[in-house]
Amino acid sequence: MKHRPIVVLTALNLEYRAVREHLRDVTEYRHPMGTLFEVGRLGRTGCTVALSLVGKGNHHSAVLAERAMAAFDPPAVLFVGVAGALWPDVNLGDVVVASHVYAYHGGTSQDDGFKARPRVWEIPHEYDQLAHHLDRTSAWSRRLPPGEPQPRVRFGPVAAGEVVQDSATSAHAAWVRSTYNDAIAIEMEAAGLAQAAHLNRSLPAVVVRGISDRADGTKASTDGANWQPRAAAHAAAFAMALAEEITRRQKLQPGIPGRKDDTTMTRTVRNTAKGNAQVGVQAGVVHGGISIVQPRPDVPSALLAQVAQLREELVEMRAAGQVDSDTFQAAERELDTITGAPSPSGEQSRNQTFIALKRLRGLLLDWTELAAKVTAIIATLKGMS
Repeated sequence: MKHRPIVVLTALNLEYRAVREHLRDVTEYRHPMGTLFEVGRLGRTGCTVALSLVGKGNHHSAVLAERAMAAFDPPAVLFVGVAGALWPDVNLGDVVVASHVYAYHGGTSQDDGFKARPRVWEIPHEYDQLAHHLDRTSAWSRRLPPGEPQPRVRFGPVAAGEVVQDSATSAHAAWVRSTYNDAIAIEMEAAGLAQAAHLNRSLPAVVVRGISDRADGTKASTDGANWQPRAAAHAAAFAMALAEEITRRQKLQPGIPGRKDDTTMTRTVRNTAKGNAQVGVQAGVVHGGISIVQPRPDVPSALLAQVAQLREELVEMRAAGQVDSDTFQAAERELDTITGAPSPSGEQSRNQTFIALKRLRGLLLDWTELAAKVTAIIATLKGMS
């Protein structure tokens, strides 16, 4: 069973490219409002990722995170990119997984000074456990670029604001250090992501950052030393390993309490009755459509099995946002024609099936893998003449 894609968001193109390097069989999905996603697989694990570029800032990340969540209904959303270190023992290239996200710009201005009123979000416990497990096993390092030494993985709070901090002595830097003195990294998008995820039925959100500078006035030199792409590659390697682990756990334990997984049917369930038995539908709450189809006596079971597999793959690709709604609905109509009631004449029925298959292949030409499967079904039908 394939699962809904994990959404991965980035702020910078170099961060996007670092994640994109891990994806294969990539297809585009364009949101009606123009946002472009690339949906691909991680190796042969079955993990699907929907990747998008949101730009800089918490406002951008909040809006486009909500858009991605609505489009893909993901089991989790990850923000992957670079950040500045706030403590001297956090080294360039280290990977930071946010245990908390501070929206540090909230506050009140009074006569005796500015008082912080931060918003705080924690990483979900289950995903915090998975991230620590990955760190302990070090298996994630296989995704690092060839020859790249394995960086440390750090777990701690991340401060997210609207300012690029590049000073160790400015008033802003002193205020962050005194007010959020446990934060180990600073960046500009995590608060928007965390807020959007919180409002989306507390969807699990994980922030993974590679340290590319020290936020102390040396950013120009560290950028010049190529630390941004290196740090982005480190964060992407860890995040993609985490995405695979989330997908693997989904397969072992489908359904996350309180999430849509518990009630959404994602597979085709086929009941077969023998003798005088009859099959009905028994369910508590059913989400999605129900179709009850009597097997066609004039179509061999082998061909019907191929059609059923094709239909399931089409449903999964639609759920992943890889097939648009109009194409999906038109393809479903042709599939219903193929598996529906036969025509009065056997020859008429066969011709009807051929025509439906040819129309279906034409609909799916943009999805070469699906179109190839339709061609194989046509070949099967021809071989049965």
